[in-house]
Amino acid sequence: MTLRALKLGTRRSALARAQSTAVAHELQRRHPGVRVELVGIDTRGDKILDQPLSAVQGKEFFTAEIDAALLRGDIDLTVHSYKDLALQRDARLALAAVPRRQQPHDIVIFAADVGQRLAVGEALRIGSSSPRRASFVPPFLDRVLPRPAHAAAAGRVAGARVQLVELRGNVDSRLRRLHEPRTSARQLDGVVLAFAGLARLWADETMRPQLQQLLLGLPRMILPLSVCPPAPAQGALAIECRRDDAATGELLATLDDAPTRESVARERALLDARGGGCQQRFGAVHFTVPRLGALCYTRAAEEHAGTLQIGEPQLDWTPAQPLPAPASPVRAWDGSRVPAPAAMPSEEGVARAGQRLREGRPLFVAHRRAWPASGLQVGLATPVWVPGPSTWFALADAGVWVQGCAEGLGIGAVAGLLAEPWLQLPPLPEWLVLTHAGASEGWAAGSAVATYSLGEPLELPPADATHIWWASAAQFAQWRARGAHGAGDRIDAVAHACGPGKTYEQLRAAGVQNLRVFPQSRQWREWLQQ
Repeated sequence: MTLRALKLGTRRSALARAQSTAVAHELQRRHPGVRVELVGIDTRGDKILDQPLSAVQGKEFFTAEIDAALLRGDIDLTVHSYKDLALQRDARLALAAVPRRQQPHDIVIFAADVGQRLAVGEALRIGSSSPRRASFVPPFLDRVLPRPAHAAAAGRVAGARVQLVELRGNVDSRLRRLHEPRTSARQLDGVVLAFAGLARLWADETMRPQLQQLLLGLPRMILPLSVCPPAPAQGALAIECRRDDAATGELLATLDDAPTRESVARERALLDARGGGCQQRFGAVHFTVPRLGALCYTRAAEEHAGTLQIGEPQLDWTPAQPLPAPASPVRAWDGSRVPAPAAMPSEEGVARAGQRLREGRPLFVAHRRAWPASGLQVGLATPVWVPGPSTWFALADAGVWVQGCAEGLGIGAVAGLLAEPWLQLPPLPEWLVLTHAGASEGWAAGSAVATYSLGEPLELPPADATHIWWASAAQFAQWRARGAHGAGDRIDAVAHACGPGKTYEQLRAAGVQNLRVFPQSRQWREWLQQ
C-alpha cells in the first residue's frame, strides 16, 4: 500500500493540538493509507495575552499565520475552531469539512470555595474577555446563583453579585486561576469557557490527567442556550485545504457532517447580517430537536451613549413538518394560562427523596413545586438539573445550586449533553427525579419520587373546545376522567398540542393521535392566529 503523508498546521495550544490530533486520528482511521503529521505554528493571538483582542488593531488573530503556511504549501490542511474564522475567507482556501459539532454551550467553572463566598455575600470575580459573554453571563449568574437566607443580612453586596474580569490565555491557564490562593491578585471565583474545549481536552488521553486534576472538586454551571446563546459556530471545527488540492479535499470530505455545516452556516449568516466580527455582543445557535424541528436562539446587546442595552432572547422555529392552517372554527383553550392546581406536599415522598439523595444520585427536579418547602440536603457536589430557566430561578431563590437545564425541551433533548464523558454523570435511569404523584410512571422504573400531589385544577377545557394546549399530562388526565368533552371516542375530534418532553410522551402513551408539538405555547397561539 502506498502511504500518503499530510501535514496538518495547528496552533500550539493544548486545545488546538487536541482537536487537531483528534481530526488526524479520524482521518487515518477512515483512510488507512494516510499518515498525518502535526506542524505547530505560532499565531499573533497566542502571543498577545496581556490585553483583550477587542482592544487590538487587526483581525484573524488565530489564523493568519496558519493560512499563510497553507497557501505556501508548507502544510496540507488546517483545523480551526470555526468561531475563530473570519466570515470572508481567502478564495484560494476551501472549507473541505465541518465535522459533527461538539456541544455548543458556554460553561462557568467556579473555585472550590464559591459556596462560602456566596454565603457571606461576597461578589464573585468571573473571568472572560468576550464582549458577548460580558453582556449575557453576569445578569444570568446574578439571577441563578443560590441565595442563602442569611446572605442578605450580611449586607456585603448591595448591587450585582458578579464582577467580570478580563481574562485571556489557554484553557489550562484559565482554570489555574481558580486554584490561586485568596491572597493572590490573580485568583478568580469563576471562569467562562466553551464546553466543547473541555470535552476535547478530556478526549485527549495526554491532557486528561491534567484536566481532571484542574477540575477536581470545582462546581460548575452549564449556561442555557436559550438565555446565553454562544458565539456563532461555537463547538464546531472547520477543516480547510487549498482549493486547488483536490486530492486532499476528497479525503477530508469524508469527515463532513451536513447538519452541522448547515447549522453553522445559518449562524454565521446571522452574524454577517450584523456586520460580522468576533467582538460582536451577539450570540446565535441553530440545532434540530427530533419531532420538534429546528430551533435558532439569538440574543444581542448594543452600547448606546455608554449604556449597555441587552435585548431579550429570541427564538426562531422551523417545524419538522409544515403546519397546515388550523381547521375552523377555532375555539382554543390554553392550559398554560389557567391557575395552577393546588400542590399538596407528601411527607413520605420528601423523606424518601432525602434518603435517595444520600446515595449520591444526580437529581432532576421536574417542576419547581417538586422542591419541598422544607428543603433537602443538597450540596454543590450534587448535580442538580431542572426543566428550564424558570425552575432554575425558583430553586436558586431556595438556595439550591443548579448545574444546568433542559431548555424547556424535555430532558431527552439534553441526553447527549449529560452523557459527555468529562461530566462523569451516570445514565439517566440512575438519576433521582422529583415530580408529582401523577407523573411518576413517566420515568424509568425506580427513579422518580413524588414529593407532592396535585389537587383539582380550577379550570378545564369547555365541552366545545376545538384546540387545546396541555401544560401537563395531569391536565389531560383529569379532563378525560371527567368526560368533559363527552364520550372518549371524541377525544381525537380535538386538535391537541403541547410542548416537547414528558407531556408529549405521556399524551401519546394515553392514545392521543391528533397531537402536535410546539416549542412553547406562544408558537401554538401564533399558529392559531394564521
